[in-house]
Amino acid sequence: MSTFPPCPACGSALTYEDGSGNYVCPECAHEWPVKTEAATDDATARVWRDAAGNALQDGDTVTVIKDLKLKGGGGVVKQGTKVKNIRLVDGDHDIDCKIDGFGAMSLKSEFVRKS
Repeated sequence: MSTFPPCPACGSALTYEDGSGNYVCPECAHEWPVKTEAATDDATARVWRDAAGNALQDGDTVTVIKDLKLKGGGGVVKQGTKVKNIRLVDGDHDIDCKIDGFGAMSLKSEFVRKS
């Protein structure tokens, strides 16, 4: 028999899990999400990698490995351009940074190499 945590609002031990991933207290009608250990491990296990497979971290310096055209006719970021102090973010463009002469932009980690 599985045991459910007590209600955080009233302390009742009569809680149950509904079908939508929430715990429910029948005494005070309080609902709260079920926290699974697998979900928290996946969120903290995110690792960003460069084109060579090296792990990236916030504050790293990277080098652009191919010419990148900028949208809107803003020019081209040339191969070999060094980008300092990157910030890693979730999304299709993994890196937020500032490039001298271009300003703030987002890059994909597959187009950079850790320096």
